[in-house]
Parts: sequence; structure tokens; C-alpha cells
Amino acid sequence: MMQEASIETAYLHCKHVTYHHAKTFYFASLFLGKEKRKACYAVYAFCRYVDDLVDNAPKESLMQDTVQLVEKWRCAIKHVYDGRLQDSLDEGTQLVMMAWADTLNSYKIPGNLPEELIEGVLMDTYLDRFETFDDLYTYCYKVASVVGLMTSEIFRYSHPDALKHAIDLGIAMQLTNICRDIAEDADRGRVYLPQKELKQFGVLESDILQKKCTPEFQALMKFQVERANSYYDSADIGIAYLDDDSKLTVQLMSTNYRRILNKLVSMKYNPFIERAHLTFTEKLLAVPRAYLQTHSMKS
Repeated sequence: MMQEASIETAYLHCKHVTYHHAKTFYFASLFLGKEKRKACYAVYAFCRYVDDLVDNAPKESLMQDTVQLVEKWRCAIKHVYDGRLQDSLDEGTQLVMMAWADTLNSYKIPGNLPEELIEGVLMDTYLDRFETFDDLYTYCYKVASVVGLMTSEIFRYSHPDALKHAIDLGIAMQLTNICRDIAEDADRGRVYLPQKELKQFGVLESDILQKKCTPEFQALMKFQVERANSYYDSADIGIAYLDDDSKLTVQLMSTNYRRILNKLVSMKYNPFIERAHLTFTEKLLAVPRAYLQTHSMKS
């Protein structure tokens, strides 16, 4: 009885983490069944904790204390896959690992996926520039697509092709984040858009760091938005392969994230005006259309 209560407490903790840090994901998850929803919260909380270790760390500590903390999480998740929980973890970590351990009883999430996520997050400790899109793609895959691959095991799918489309959804969503968060990243001295493409469009890195929306920058942003949309187009094809009770959730995530790109278009590709986001009402209005889309799909 105590163990059951502890597991429920662990899932509740993961739910709170998801609610406070990923409103779009949390909203979409409400259309899942209870067990799938809880498992998704466990996955998200793990991803969020690891990501925050890097994002919230003082810059001078990135290569030392932060890497050690991330390694601690790497060790903790390995123990979970080995069938044992560490006793020396702080409360938040312990709760996330308990939820993960319980989730693995029902869903076979490959152990290499959280490992790849950690590798991606650690890239932020030594990389703040990407020379080519191929370099950026690798980063996007590790910090976002692997999350799609993990949750695909929870959503369930009828054909292995679902996984390549899940990868594309992760790429699309991370590209959306990069376009949306250019101003915040500039404040941190980070420029995620490929250096080669900056040169191709005649955009100076100093323009981005100084938040200047030049015609050249707008053309570059238009190119990035169109690229992200092409990945959303591919991702939406894969939704048909998912279990019926998972389709609406994934369609909502795809639809609402794509609408963030539409906001950037309406802002004339100027992310320096404000951070593009959707209101709760806007997210709610996406439900009827997403419902119709998913109910017209054939698995």
C-alpha cells in the first residue's frame, strides 16, 4: 500500500513538472487514457530535469558542476534500466526515477533513447553555434526526436514507419523552438541557426545578437519556417499509424506547435517583437479540427 502511494506521488510530481513547464504538451496529453498520460508525464519530467540542469546553471559552472549533475542523472537512469533504484538521490530525482521504473513495467522504452537525450543536452555545455544544418539536425534529433521515439512506445503504433515520422515531428518542434526563442538565445550569446545559412542569406551574427530584424534576417526566418513546416507535413503522415486513443494528442501537439510558426509569419518573421505563443483559448479552438482530422485517418 505504501509502495502504491509512493508511485502515485511520483507520477503526481511528474504531472506538476509537465503542467508548469510544457503547457502545450500538457494540454494535448489530457486526451490520452490515464496510464498513457502518466507515462508521458514521467518521460517529460525526466527530459525537463536534465535540460534544466544545463539551462539554469551559471555559465562558469557548465563544464564542471553541471556536467557532474547530468552524469548523476545518467547513472540514475541506468540503474532504473538495471532494475534497481538508487537510495542516495534527492527527492525530485527519486520521484522521477520511481515513475520511470513503473512506466518501464508497461512500456518498452529502449535504454539508448534517454542516453541520447542526455548526450544532446550536454551539447549545450560546449556548443552554441552550428556550422551546417546537418550539425543542427543532429542536435535536434537528440534533444527532441528521441523524446518522440520514447513517447511513441507509449502511444503505441501499428507500423514501424511511425517512428521515422515521430523523428520528423521532433525535428519540426525543435526548429519551432529555435525560431521562437531566437531573442532569448541571443541574450545568452547563443545562435542556433546554421552559420552557413546566415552567410547564404547575408545575415550578420551581430544583427541577431543585437536583435535587428533586417530584410535579410526576415528572408532567413521565412526559409526556416518553411523547412519546419515540411517536417510537420511528414510528421502528420505518421499519426495514422498510432493507436486510436493516441492520435488526437499527437495531432494537437503538431497542430499547435505549427501554429506558433504561423504566429511568426503574422509577426513578419520578427521574433524580437515578442515571444510567439498560443493562448489557452487558441489551443482549445484547435481541438475540433484535430478531432476531425484524426477520425478521418485509417491506421
